[in-house]
Amino acid sequence: MMKFDLSNVRGDLTGGITAGIVALPLALALGVASGMGPMAGLYGAIAVGFFASLFGGTPSQISGPTGPMVVVLAGLFASLSGNVELILTAVIVAGLFQIIFGFLGVGQYIRLVPYPVISGFMTGIGAIIIILQLGRLLGHEPPGGTLGALIYLPTALSDINISTLALGLGTLIVAYKWPPFLAKFIPGALAALIIGTLASFLLKGIPVLGNIPTGLPSLHLPVFDRSQLFLVLEAAFILAVLGAIDSLLTSLVADNMTRTRHDSNRELIGQGIGNTVAGLIGGIAGAGATMRTVVNIRSGGQQRLSGMTHALVLLAIVLGLSPLAANIPHAVLAGILVKVGLDIIDWSYLKRAHTGPRWDFALMLLVLGLTVFVDLITAVGVGVVLAALAYVRQVAQLQIEEVNRIPETFSDPEERALFKRAKGRISMFSFGGPLSFGAAADLGHHVREKVKHGSQILILDFSRVPTVDVSAAMAVETITTDAKASGRELVLCGANEAVQRVLENINAHQAGIRSFTTRQEALAYAVDKVEGPGPDLKSQSVPDINQ
Repeated sequence: MMKFDLSNVRGDLTGGITAGIVALPLALALGVASGMGPMAGLYGAIAVGFFASLFGGTPSQISGPTGPMVVVLAGLFASLSGNVELILTAVIVAGLFQIIFGFLGVGQYIRLVPYPVISGFMTGIGAIIIILQLGRLLGHEPPGGTLGALIYLPTALSDINISTLALGLGTLIVAYKWPPFLAKFIPGALAALIIGTLASFLLKGIPVLGNIPTGLPSLHLPVFDRSQLFLVLEAAFILAVLGAIDSLLTSLVADNMTRTRHDSNRELIGQGIGNTVAGLIGGIAGAGATMRTVVNIRSGGQQRLSGMTHALVLLAIVLGLSPLAANIPHAVLAGILVKVGLDIIDWSYLKRAHTGPRWDFALMLLVLGLTVFVDLITAVGVGVVLAALAYVRQVAQLQIEEVNRIPETFSDPEERALFKRAKGRISMFSFGGPLSFGAAADLGHHVREKVKHGSQILILDFSRVPTVDVSAAMAVETITTDAKASGRELVLCGANEAVQRVLENINAHQAGIRSFTTRQEALAYAVDKVEGPGPDLKSQSVPDINQ
């Protein structure tokens, strides 16, 4: 049920208005960078900003066009030769994907992406935005795509428009150096936009946005072209995943600032509704925007009303002031976008990367390179897989180290006495922690290598193992086969109900494996076995793992 908290109306209105003013130049610039035009940026900011706030799970979050989303859209614009209807279809489908993600509970898994992967692809996105704007700063219109822009750069450098370069760099300087006390009244990005545009009237030959339509947007229903269907669906999925990651990272920032906790799955549903509506009205895709969210919270915004107010401010601008935007130079927007790119780069981690694990830094650089020169999904996918494999390897090493600790000394005096009586005829291995597929490959090898020569009985102690998977159970089967081949008897002990069930199911065809509830019972049985006939422990043990 939708609930509105109106306890902070004044702060929410102030935060929303401030965030709307900050969002204006960014929406225009990102719309142009996407290839869809400035109005598409504004329509996207309005739709995503309003509906993500209305239905989302982070009350203080401001959503709209972001650098990562624009990078994907710019690539799609180039791939589809500027087919606007197919691009908007991808935006709509991306929104639907996000709604599905929310209902499936995918939000909790997206937050598990390792930091080096996030740092790598965010830094890569920042680099892409800067690369795509270099040609425009030099007074040219470079081809779409990162490689195309880099290849075109020597051509642009051979014919520099000094006026355009000076205007773009001046805009960048104003955006960075705008005094903090003035930023309370006019945000730096907006000041750079106004000052840069006014300065352009004193220069000649400066490319500007040109005629911009005004009024309400028209409806764009999705269209499907069989020849381009896979490309559209692929781009939609990338937009959905990237927007989800971008939004949930911003949600974490908002949580830290407001001391609240967001609902990740509800946030994905809200973002999905916003992106679906954005595509229907001709807007570009968006996500949670960190800088605008921070501005909103610092200005007093805390609840959904702030994000909705931000969108309504932009709507008012679209309905009344869009003709003025026709005079904004491309170089000014390029300068603003270069700042956006520089802000996205993870300078904080780059400064400290040499002090951390080399593997994490190498992973970050790999993801960075794949982001810039291949694509975002490949970068994130490869990064997550490699990070997961590295983690599994670390856990497996710890598990193997636990296996290597053969308990020749026991805290329990009775166990110590029993083990001493065996006189080396019993080998025992005590496993520690959850046994997974990571350790399974080496488990049998380590047991075979460490088992004592002359031992008649091999005891595997599972008392410290909460879970095992199929791979680990198959490794136990390998140990069983090796034990039988060398004439030893295998005894298990300490397995809880869940572990016992997996071992029984996987090793059902292995006969003669005895299992005991405690380690002392297993040792008593083994000692009696190697010393000769003794008391039977049937009352305290399970004779066979298969029974």
